[in-house]
Amino acid sequence: MVDVISVKIDGESIHVFKSAIYIFESSSGFTLEIDLIVSEVAVKKYRNMENLIMEIELEDGRIINSIMHLKVLAGGLPQLNLFCELDDTHEYDDFQKVHENDAWFPNIEEGITLEEIRKVEMPIEEISLKLKLPIDQVEWVKSQKKSALNEMLKKWIDEYRKVNKS
Repeated sequence: MVDVISVKIDGESIHVFKSAIYIFESSSGFTLEIDLIVSEVAVKKYRNMENLIMEIELEDGRIINSIMHLKVLAGGLPQLNLFCELDDTHEYDDFQKVHENDAWFPNIEEGITLEEIRKVEMPIEEISLKLKLPIDQVEWVKSQKKSALNEMLKKWIDEYRKVNKS
């Protein structure tokens, strides 16, 4: 089995938590595939792209440069599946081979959690709240800068979670 050392997408290094690179054999031919567990931020960044320029560095020093097609795998941990067609598999004889009729596929989710991924790269989401407050509080909130309100709410939520662990 061949191990992936680093991955660049469109020239940008991405943090890969776990990966599997293999040859997939189907009735229509062979594809080189790489499954990557990445952050939710990376999935969000690339999920609407169809083709990506990939640079994959392998443990043995080989570097694979290829334009690959992207599939975002739903459910479980944030994953990207990239693949490209292969005419000649001889260059990849040491890669694991998976046939479309096999019941076995590489399971790269084992041994890692979403919490561990978020410690490395936490996604930031925008949220809108509708609140009913007394007018003096509404006026005060409106007079604050958005960044100050964001920081205040983050601190309040963290403190509230510590006190009300459940």
